[in-house]
Amino acid sequence: MGRSYIVEEAVGQYLLNFSNQEKAFVSGLLIGQCSSQRDYVVLATRTPPREEQNKDTRSSQSPLDDLDEEWITAHANQVSRMLPGGLLVLGIFIITTPDLGKDVQNALRRLVFAVEKSITKKRLWNLTEDDISDRVTLHVCSSTKKILCRTYDTRDPKSSPKPADWKYQNGLSTSWLSLDCTIHVNIHVPLSATTASYPLEKNTKNGLARWAKQIEGGMYLINGQVKEEDCELLEGQKKSSRGNTQTTSQTFDVRVLTHLALKRDILNTVSDRCEILFEDLLMNEIPGNKDSEKEFHALPHRIFVPVPGLSVKLCDYKFGDESTQEIQEHFMELLDQHIGIDDLEIAEEINTASINSCMKREDIPENTYDDQPKHLVKTTVALRIQQNIGVVIAAAVALLAAGFSFHYFSD
Repeated sequence: MGRSYIVEEAVGQYLLNFSNQEKAFVSGLLIGQCSSQRDYVVLATRTPPREEQNKDTRSSQSPLDDLDEEWITAHANQVSRMLPGGLLVLGIFIITTPDLGKDVQNALRRLVFAVEKSITKKRLWNLTEDDISDRVTLHVCSSTKKILCRTYDTRDPKSSPKPADWKYQNGLSTSWLSLDCTIHVNIHVPLSATTASYPLEKNTKNGLARWAKQIEGGMYLINGQVKEEDCELLEGQKKSSRGNTQTTSQTFDVRVLTHLALKRDILNTVSDRCEILFEDLLMNEIPGNKDSEKEFHALPHRIFVPVPGLSVKLCDYKFGDESTQEIQEHFMELLDQHIGIDDLEIAEEINTASINSCMKREDIPENTYDDQPKHLVKTTVALRIQQNIGVVIAAAVALLAAGFSFHYFSD
């Protein structure tokens, strides 16, 4: 027996709205939550058209041959950043005219594997044996409104499609729990003689990978109590409940839909902020700035936004110089959702911070070297350190500005 998909009724209406458009096909993403028995789809969003791709497709054997895999996976990666822990991209939908029905399944299979591979590659965590690896494809005929729902096991590239049930339900997310917590992250990344010459992005990702293992092995409390993973979280409170914990004064917000997703949300939001920063630096790189001894880069802040029809909030990231109107436009472009500017909720206070580079061992805080490489850069390679000092300090200041910090140091 195949998997069952319980779908918010508003998703069905959203898909039907595309049936009247004079296009050969419209594709997009299905968003929701997995469970062992069934999956829940609470949102669908079409992939925005690529403006520069207005080429003549008459020479193609099928219009579906022009489905832009790179563009669709990029859209999926952007949307994944906007989902709190517990929500994920569950699969792909496509709405086509009747004459494309025979070609659509091959296109859907190709896209669903490409999207899952791209999203998984950027994570700091891996799926466990208990995680659901099935992803859904949905084909809707624009004329007959008939749907065909199938799943693929994305762990197995050779997996065959399996039929799945697609059932609508109103108010699907109204009973979901939402947990809030704050966490302070302070990561020290030592640079050896070899790694001192690595790019900023690579050194940062290496530091994040080591830190991620600590988070995955950590323990958390809900309202000050240890909870079993399969127990009732908040007895007597079934709806809109919230638990709170705090570790230190400098914090950033982490929000999840279920307690099982807490650690992954922590890992995702830290990793996403770093990745957004690197993308911004790449797009706005100033020639000759690499030799600067000190640079300041602030990580973007997390912003939560209520979405019509959902009882949970989605999120986005905003740099200090970005306007709230840009966030509004971002939601419209990526999620096809109009949001109110007054509804934006900044998850943490906007802090400014500075940090001094640690170039001597006595300047390093205690316990910095726990689980870190023992052989650091020697004084004989001081010139190499100086050549990379601009990159090193830039990373340290950037991460501290968002409530957590990286420290790069050497003997």
